[in-house]
Amino acid sequence: MNLKAYKQMCRPVVGLLLVLSCVASASNTSVPEGKSRYQATSFADRIVLLPASDAASSQAVGWRSSIAQSQLQWAKAIDGPALELDAKTLDVKGTLVQTDNGPAYFYKASMSGLQSDTLYAYRVKGEGNWSEWLQFRTAKAEFEPFSLLYFGDAQNNLKAHFSRLVRSAQQQVPQAKLMLHAGDLVNSRYGILDHEWGEWFDAIGWVGAMTPQLIAAGNHEYLKSENAKGEERRELAAQFTAQFQSLNNGPTSLQDTVFYHDYQGVRFIVLNSTAAVEDENLAKVQADWLKQVLSTNPNRWTIAIYHHPMFSVSLGRDNPRLRQYWQPLFDQYKVDLVLQGHDHVYGRYQPEGKGPVYMVSVAGPKMYLVSKQARAKMAQVGEDTQLFQQLDISENQLKVKAITVTGRLYDSFTLKRQSDGSNLLQQQFKAKMAHCSAKTINDNKCWQGTEFSAAQSAPEKK
Repeated sequence: MNLKAYKQMCRPVVGLLLVLSCVASASNTSVPEGKSRYQATSFADRIVLLPASDAASSQAVGWRSSIAQSQLQWAKAIDGPALELDAKTLDVKGTLVQTDNGPAYFYKASMSGLQSDTLYAYRVKGEGNWSEWLQFRTAKAEFEPFSLLYFGDAQNNLKAHFSRLVRSAQQQVPQAKLMLHAGDLVNSRYGILDHEWGEWFDAIGWVGAMTPQLIAAGNHEYLKSENAKGEERRELAAQFTAQFQSLNNGPTSLQDTVFYHDYQGVRFIVLNSTAAVEDENLAKVQADWLKQVLSTNPNRWTIAIYHHPMFSVSLGRDNPRLRQYWQPLFDQYKVDLVLQGHDHVYGRYQPEGKGPVYMVSVAGPKMYLVSKQARAKMAQVGEDTQLFQQLDISENQLKVKAITVTGRLYDSFTLKRQSDGSNLLQQQFKAKMAHCSAKTINDNKCWQGTEFSAAQSAPEKK
């Protein structure tokens, strides 16, 4: 749908720009049309752990409420309830964001001076009240094996469908130290649509407040809007920039979305592929920064996360600019694994059996079709399947499992580090390719993602 068609369905929200907010957005959430659920209140909500400058000695947190000033309080976790007696308190000023759910203040702050490999409890303040105490453990200062979770696009009907996947992942991998997201957390391209953000936080729940989240921006985190002259422009959703922590170690022009984070011997590099595919200069800027970050990397493993695939899996998509500017650096500096989304299918590929393994996955209900080219060349592909990935990282092995929402193993392999620094890929398991039913295919898609809204009585017929 183009912007002109969307304007006919939606009402304007007054602001510096004419930003469109669609009342019909309830069809993509569990909130019935005309109802409201996710306004900011005097109670702190949308609490999320985020990466900080040093994973062993600091931890960031974001949250939201209806008041302009808040507080963050933390202490070493103890066996009894008297946490506040030895707690440190930080005053935090909120950032005001106007949304279609009304005004809200967003906060982000860091806890510093922490001890490594130590359990802490923290809480954040509303108006005359505190959130529950939540716990997290700081990273170890040196390399130590750990597990993490990776999610592709969530995007649609988050409360109804993405929540099931997050809960399944937490049950399967309760020891996960990090959760990675490859963008398109929400679908709000043509409006603010704060219900969707509310549902994303509902879906990750307390797990997101106790496990650090590393988040890449996708194209749907960018809003399309018009100025008074009718000129279209893109801007990053205010909810993204106001609440998700920037480590301020990326390129100056992309500080909100490009960064690296070291955790127990692994360097995680988060890139902005939306900026790269739309602006060649921003692809170059990231490549220059990437070369510096990779060439000075002291860590044993390197994982890159971004949205658009280096090698597309679904029909009719291709991102040659990423191969032009980023792939040579991934090869030169021996990046181990590249995690991507965007294509709403599953795909795993290692070009010519060497270099990084490129993985594309989908976590939400929007499902596309695998191209013939991807079926022919990729080691594993799949359609119509919600997946999460479990990564188990040790000194000489990186094990990856792709697991369906029902807990079924779909794909499994290990990267085994060789004496020359290269990786040997060992396949452990590969399920028969999952296919979309021909009965549901429409417009070269298996599902649009909006057919299953809990605000509707039944799925729409295809």
